[in-house]
Amino acid sequence: MAVVSSSLLFLLSAILIPIQASALLPYLFPPTCKNNSGNYTSNSTYRTNLNQVLSSLYSNTTIDYGFYYSSYGQNPDKVYAIGLCRGDVNPDDCRGCLKNSSILLTQDCPNQKEAVGWCDQCMLRYSNSSIFGIMDTSFHVLVCDMQNVSADNLAQFNDDANMLLNNLTSEAAAGGSLRKYAARSAITTDYRKIYALVQCTPDLSEQDCINCLLYAIAAVPDYCAGKVGRLVVLTSCNIKYTVHSFFDSTAASAPSSTNTTTSPPLTNTTTISEGNPSNTLRTVIIVVVVSVAFVVLIVSICICIYLRVSSPREKAAENIDDEIPSVESLQFDFSTISVATDDFSEANKLGQGGFGAVYKGTLYNGQDVAVKRLSTNSGQGDLEFKNEVLLVAKLQHRNLVRLLGFCMERNERLLIYEFVPNTSLDHFLFDPIKRVHLNWEMRCKIIGGIARGLLYLHEDSRLRIIHRDLKASNILLDEEMNAKISDFGMAKLFLLDQTQSNTSRIVGTYGYMAPEYAMYGQFSVKSDVFSFGVLVLEIVSGQRNNCVRNGENVEDLLTYAWNNWRKGTASHIIDPTLRHSSTIEIMRCVHIGLLCVQENVTDRPTMALIVLMLNSYSITLPVPSHPAFFMHSNIESDMPSNWEHNLDVARSDHSKGHYVQHSANEASITELYPR
Repeated sequence: MAVVSSSLLFLLSAILIPIQASALLPYLFPPTCKNNSGNYTSNSTYRTNLNQVLSSLYSNTTIDYGFYYSSYGQNPDKVYAIGLCRGDVNPDDCRGCLKNSSILLTQDCPNQKEAVGWCDQCMLRYSNSSIFGIMDTSFHVLVCDMQNVSADNLAQFNDDANMLLNNLTSEAAAGGSLRKYAARSAITTDYRKIYALVQCTPDLSEQDCINCLLYAIAAVPDYCAGKVGRLVVLTSCNIKYTVHSFFDSTAASAPSSTNTTTSPPLTNTTTISEGNPSNTLRTVIIVVVVSVAFVVLIVSICICIYLRVSSPREKAAENIDDEIPSVESLQFDFSTISVATDDFSEANKLGQGGFGAVYKGTLYNGQDVAVKRLSTNSGQGDLEFKNEVLLVAKLQHRNLVRLLGFCMERNERLLIYEFVPNTSLDHFLFDPIKRVHLNWEMRCKIIGGIARGLLYLHEDSRLRIIHRDLKASNILLDEEMNAKISDFGMAKLFLLDQTQSNTSRIVGTYGYMAPEYAMYGQFSVKSDVFSFGVLVLEIVSGQRNNCVRNGENVEDLLTYAWNNWRKGTASHIIDPTLRHSSTIEIMRCVHIGLLCVQENVTDRPTMALIVLMLNSYSITLPVPSHPAFFMHSNIESDMPSNWEHNLDVARSDHSKGHYVQHSANEASITELYPR
């Protein structure tokens, strides 16, 4: 990932946009040269094919709205190329930019078969394997404008910017096979104007374009918080927004794809046009004047940068960025994982989850790993998969499971985690034999570990994350029985100053879900607090939340715990195997669990207060109010591990104890950022 001084980048962007000449200008960001695709020699067939493809970019006379893709030659020397100009760039400048890029990219990536580079007005990419129609969200550059939004208007400004970007995302994704581009300005609530541009390579499907742009929109490091602009450039898409005008709003739109061919042919011809001829003398004058001005400007900027001492804030931003591993560095080859797991043999299978199986594997260096293999018909989509990769890669805490890498090959989606030998909490807690080994000291340690992990997610990490699927099977236990929260596929990323959001896609596990989330799609940190409370009561009682025997009756755990609390017989809740343990400590945990599952969201404590209550007996606990009840019938069988529904489908299933009500319809995807 390349991080460029934001003030420099935005200044360069403002200068370069008006340039109408085809002078040889440098890349705005260092190009990416991929060594894993192999090299070629200067006089090889691959170099000849590469020259042929690249020359066709600026020698043909047809135009398809700034997008070109083609291939040339025969395997193994076949070359695939994509050229994409920014949607507001005219044909002459588009052709000139691609010619410029062709020269620069082969110079900067000598003899390498795969490369991608960005100038201000265009992107050029080539490879020795097919790259057409394949979404690539390799993270190459993220730049922020250094101008701050006032603290009073920050939340509203972010909402307005996100709304504009979301609207443009839908518009661009629906743009057809000729162009997927949208740019527009909007007036914010405080009467400030925001300019935004989004674009995908048009060979992507509509959904892949949406996913790519959502990925780009979600890329907000700490040092971008509170800024008035951001530029994110990925291989398959890019976004930019700022309070300064930077695009040509008069650019013509592409015709509907229904009136044209569905895609440019994969031939050895280009789709970039010569455009209308311009006045030669005028062009020469522009070239000379702009080139001289540009050189003077670059020299001046270089001198300023040399003399300037980086501010502590910029250095801190760079340090933070260095701490976060790039997603590409975490990628494993499928063959490596297949060998490690003995081709996913049954002997290495650790368990089966809602989204697929988990296998034990041993890497070539002897390290044991756990491989989560998502089923091909899993409800977890590519966006949720990348959500989990990005979130867990950025999280480091002793009570969170550590992600080692991932793999996306051959329609396979794999997550490679550290191996945790004692599997998950439910294997001990709900097993009548193994439960005996969970003494109170061990259970108390597990409760404290889960609490500290959640506190880190909610308040102490550089991100604010709502897990949304906290349950016993997602708590892993290491060799010392330390709790590690796992499975972030359904997690939601909040802005640091955001407290609540809504969704129409309810995902999680029945029995652990807070009532406001299950019924109305409202979730917050207090949703996780509710799940934590259920989990605490399960740990204390050794009973599943939906199946507690009370004589001949079977009740849900919350009802059973509340009724006994009111009657003063709360000791009945305690697991009989803990009869010789400290009743005072156990009853305090029951009390805390009931505080967490209160129906009123505002009455539930935060994780910071919960951690304090668990560690300090000098704090007087408030009297809990009644919990939310979901189950009023006798149920002896477990509900499915992962239950999902959309609120726009009205349904009421009282016999199973869950209720679904109408709500505003939203896109049924997992947003990286709630809107």
